Amino acid sequence: MATRDTTSVLTEHLDRPRPPSLWRNRDFLLLWLGQALSSVGTEVSSLALPLLILALTHSPARAGVVAALGALPSIALGLVAGAWVDRVDRKRLMIVCDIVRALNLAALPVALAFGRLSFAQLCLFALVDGACSTFFRLANIVSLQRVVLREQIPAAVGRRETTEGIVTLLGPSLGGALFTVGRALPFVADAISYSASLLSLGLIRTSFQGERATARGRLRDEIGEGLRWLWRHRLVRFMALVYGGFGLLFPCAPLCVIVLAQQRGASPLIIGVIFAMGGIGGVLGALAGPWVQRRVRFGKLIPLLHWGYALLWPLEVFMPTPLLMGVIEALFLANDQVYDVTWPSYRLALIPDELQGRVTGASRLFSAIAQPIGLACAGMLIERIGAAQTMLVFGALLALLALIVTLNPTVRHAPPIEEVSA
Repeated sequence: MATRDTTSVLTEHLDRPRPPSLWRNRDFLLLWLGQALSSVGTEVSSLALPLLILALTHSPARAGVVAALGALPSIALGLVAGAWVDRVDRKRLMIVCDIVRALNLAALPVALAFGRLSFAQLCLFALVDGACSTFFRLANIVSLQRVVLREQIPAAVGRRETTEGIVTLLGPSLGGALFTVGRALPFVADAISYSASLLSLGLIRTSFQGERATARGRLRDEIGEGLRWLWRHRLVRFMALVYGGFGLLFPCAPLCVIVLAQQRGASPLIIGVIFAMGGIGGVLGALAGPWVQRRVRFGKLIPLLHWGYALLWPLEVFMPTPLLMGVIEALFLANDQVYDVTWPSYRLALIPDELQGRVTGASRLFSAIAQPIGLACAGMLIERIGAAQTMLVFGALLALLALIVTLNPTVRHAPPIEEVSA
């Protein structure tokens, strides 16, 4: 009986008509390609910035301060950004953020050329870039459900994730090459890359939000409305807390892998290969994500992916060679990218358009707050008990999180994305 039920469910999924091809969606292609080209520039300058700080100050601590300042706005401004994304024209907000970020970046090579680039300017640069990125990223996330059909959302998210994986593979090497030729070149390249984003946004015809009420209340009241919606919606609330758990655990993974690989005699080149293998796995996972999402119901797929995290994470400890660690890294990130297609797609379909910015911003806040805590705990644990033991501890916590997700009835009984109504 169970077999017949499973077969009927699978047949039902396979019989559903395929959604229209995204290749025929002009506005999505403009948004996707414009952001892909801009992301290459962002990856280039992201690698070059700490290299520049170290070259100018010879201080890893100062490089850490600038990195922390860049991350601070996502915590401090997350809720405000969500309210603004729902309050103003999202496309215009993205264009303004792009212009400010481009000018902010262009100031670095100009200051370098005149020999006037100071640590204070680097700190100001990080704060401005982090603030604009917080607003832009949130508007970019929630705009997707306006330029594609509901049934196209998983494929659109999958294509974005695939592009991000490829950019992550190629961007750092290009950034290192440009920095070798000239310290200012990566920042010039990134500033120019914003023209691709600006051009694509200007050519998109679709509005990035539905009809809005002309009357607006106080900003804090609008933020409160988004928080109340999130807290009352069981699935979105639960998954926001789950992402907070991810924020505690995931940031420590690269550091643990680096330390483990070094203990096994891996050179910096081999460590780079391990992460490159992970990147390849992530690209493959993003490509497979929409296909998997169409064939496995959300309520079954999310727990399975959580157990994938819990089982793959500790395997790194038992791999005898760095290259085998790379294989596990690839499998882990493939699992992660399927997850990053499945839940964000579902969340976009669930949240009403007029609340997209506020609810998405609020749900991401849990993870943003948890990340620095997780990094601090991981660093202390690695020093006291070692990288392998730290990964085993965190693997056990991932298994506990997977059990909680598996037993949650709201997740188990969640309908397919095609049946979701915002």
